[in-house]
Amino acid sequence: MKPSLQLRVGQSLSMTPQLQQAIRLLQLSSIELQTEIQEALETNPLLEVEEDIDYDNNSSQDDGDSDGSQDVVVQDSSQLEHNDIPDELPTDSEWEDTFDHQPTGPASQGPAVANDMPRDNEDESDQSLQEHLLWQMRLTPFTELEQAIATLLIDGIEEDGYFKGNLEDIQQALGNDELTELDEIEAVLHRIQHFDPVGVGARDLRECLLIQLQQISDDTPQRALLTTLIDKHLDSLAKRDYQHIKRALKINDEQLTDLVKLIQLLNPRPGSLVQVDKTEYIVPDVYVRKVNQRWQLSLNPDNAPRLQVAEHYAQLIKRADNSAENTYLKNNLQEARWFLKSLQSRNDTLLKVTEAIIQRQKDFLEHGDEAMRPLVLHNIAEEVDMHESTISRVTTRKYLHTPRGIYELKYFFSSHVSTDNGGECSATAIRAIIKKLVNAENPRKPLSDSKIADILGEQGINVARRTIAKYRETLAIPPSNERKRLV
Repeated sequence: MKPSLQLRVGQSLSMTPQLQQAIRLLQLSSIELQTEIQEALETNPLLEVEEDIDYDNNSSQDDGDSDGSQDVVVQDSSQLEHNDIPDELPTDSEWEDTFDHQPTGPASQGPAVANDMPRDNEDESDQSLQEHLLWQMRLTPFTELEQAIATLLIDGIEEDGYFKGNLEDIQQALGNDELTELDEIEAVLHRIQHFDPVGVGARDLRECLLIQLQQISDDTPQRALLTTLIDKHLDSLAKRDYQHIKRALKINDEQLTDLVKLIQLLNPRPGSLVQVDKTEYIVPDVYVRKVNQRWQLSLNPDNAPRLQVAEHYAQLIKRADNSAENTYLKNNLQEARWFLKSLQSRNDTLLKVTEAIIQRQKDFLEHGDEAMRPLVLHNIAEEVDMHESTISRVTTRKYLHTPRGIYELKYFFSSHVSTDNGGECSATAIRAIIKKLVNAENPRKPLSDSKIADILGEQGINVARRTIAKYRETLAIPPSNERKRLV
């Protein structure tokens, strides 16, 4: 064979740095995007946050162009300088008692609560269950050995409040088998079980409920029956075998109902009373509102600051020299422009895809989950002329704020089931119908999966029983035998 040169013409797809950056920004969540922007601001001197609007210059233009439809009134900071401040104020007065306070932050632009306002359901404590129990242990008159035993026992208590270990391991961990008996370790465990919350340290549900039952007054008429029910027939109660319980305890339906109500007052997970994890709040990426009978979309301006190229440094690049400083500024200017273009492309793509989704799911916004239409990524990809992988990146970890709540964009995609009239029904709508049927069922005779399938069949929706079971499990709804109630 002889070496030779050949010329071939072909096409290939190359990932330029600009395209790679745009794709990376597109798949970032709002929190990750804020981190990326902050990192870009710290590393690139040609990027800066846009300065605040000059209200002194814009106020006159707004007054001239306004047609009387502007509802937001901005108080100019220069007006505050002419207010006369009294020389003396009452010692028990507040600033708002003398001056009218108008907030200028995000809270003044709508009914939304400001980010720095306290929330009612926000947990301010950061004490774990173990720390809470150790604090009580130090206040309890324990000997040195008992404190060592209690420390090991508390360390073996899980977040739900149950002790998952065994006493033999505690005995071996102490290292003095001759001096420490299992009875002594169990005695310390019994004292811990009466710490706050009561029942913590129990080894199973039966023991947990019996410990809490000891807090009920002795003269409670049902206490003896309740103790027997929990101690001997807890498994039958879990299986909803009410006939067996009534025969064993020789009681009627009314008495059994009273016992069940008393059991429901007890806490099967005592450790849940001491919460460590704080509530995490979802920040939406896009808002959708109905204005004049039309749905309007808008990006959340609080997710990312408005960026611009630093004009001061950009002016320095006009020098026609090849110095290291000028080359450095040119490179950063190009990167800044790429970054801004990628951000703009991300916002445009997000709005474009969300608008296509809303156009297909208007019925959901109007009527709820039961009106959700079947939708797949391919439908939106064809409509906006993009690849399905791009639609997947846009809809992952991006949230839409609607009048019905905040939903991930992925929520609006679901498979479909054919109907008798040749139409289609989405899986989300079927799950909503199943949930509605279960909530309205008779608790004494709950609907089975086959019965739910028959009801849907009467509505023209052909769904198999195993499909109903799958949808029911995704909704965390137990089977019919576990949903049976006395009342």
